Amino acid sequence: MSALLEGSVALPQSSPECCDAFPQSGLDAMTASEVVRQRLRGDCAPARNLATFLTTTIDPEAQRLFHDYANCNLVDREQYPAVDELVHDCVRMIGSLWHGEACRVVGSATTGSSEAALLAGAALLRRWQARAGTEGLRPNLVMGASAHACWQKFCRHWGVEARIAPAAPDRLGLDGPSAAGLCDEETIGVIAVLGTTVDGRYEPVREIAGALDALEQRRGIDVPVHVDAASGGFIAPFLDSELRWDFQLSRVVSINASGHKSGLVLPGLGWLLWRDASWRRPELGQRVNYLGGDETHYELSFSRPAAPVVLQYYNFVRFGFTGFRAVHERCRSLARQLADRLRGIGRLRLLSDGSELPVIALTAGPELKLEQLAMHLANRGWAVPVYALPGELSDIEVMRVVVRSDLSAAEVERFSAAVEEFATAAN
Repeated sequence: MSALLEGSVALPQSSPECCDAFPQSGLDAMTASEVVRQRLRGDCAPARNLATFLTTTIDPEAQRLFHDYANCNLVDREQYPAVDELVHDCVRMIGSLWHGEACRVVGSATTGSSEAALLAGAALLRRWQARAGTEGLRPNLVMGASAHACWQKFCRHWGVEARIAPAAPDRLGLDGPSAAGLCDEETIGVIAVLGTTVDGRYEPVREIAGALDALEQRRGIDVPVHVDAASGGFIAPFLDSELRWDFQLSRVVSINASGHKSGLVLPGLGWLLWRDASWRRPELGQRVNYLGGDETHYELSFSRPAAPVVLQYYNFVRFGFTGFRAVHERCRSLARQLADRLRGIGRLRLLSDGSELPVIALTAGPELKLEQLAMHLANRGWAVPVYALPGELSDIEVMRVVVRSDLSAAEVERFSAAVEEFATAAN
């Protein structure tokens, strides 16, 4: 870029005073970089953003790999065949984690779990249409109140009715009876969530699948299950090996997970795997021959950097099974320590304690305002979200803390102390 500018554009040494119009002339690289940093200086440091599930810290070698392959386009399979092979290797390795048959599982790298959800929903819809037709029928998708917003987005854009099981004080997510009770001949699938963003708890996938098995035996209604394992897909295989939630259950036909969450990759990567190619639906593929080869693409997005996939493969070979287990064991242990500390603070009630996803969700009595607590924490550098519970429980406010791999035991103590300081002052 500097070679293009050299000799043709004057480079002033001062930054623009306003940004409401396109600049007439450019800046030198150092000054432009400083302008950007100044604009962003008030944002929270990513490592102290306890609102996000996304990975915020990686090791220096991973940083170099990410930089080196950021300019490789993942869809240029003819030009980057080795990168394309990494995608297939990652799919095979993830499939083995999720107990899929190696020779049958197919999958895609996506830009995140939201794209994966849209693509999975489209596959369920196409499968239902092939069986039931479309005349006079309106398809529906069953989910719990804690399902991610991307599933309602799918329903809105694809003309599908979102059937949402109401939340209850003792059950925010979906369970077997509520799932089966909402299904009929027009149901394209049921979404079971392995670790909700609301409270970090797993929905009982095996129970849901069993209830749908009974529904088919009783009424002849065959409804597949998609597991939204955006966070839990890279935690449960390492920490909850006794849990049956994946392709071990014959009713589970597809699973998504976010590589950029518990897969420990920087933002920009999701994974979607189907039990076999019949569930991916061949009519969703788009042939492309103007990139140098003749390939079929199933993803919704197109051009995107290969760096996240490269980083995912790096993580798999760098950490292995035991390394991933150690990382997530540490996160879960810290989350439980934090939960124990917060449990001892008066007027706070835990909804989840980090026993599944390393997430703590809590409510407070009326005399302690969570919004004020969040502001108190923000003044000390922590970003923590406060939000309303879904559906019928929307009058209840919740604070959520996500414990990621870059949070230290010392920082957990400092965070706990800050919460305790606020609670004591509120007495």
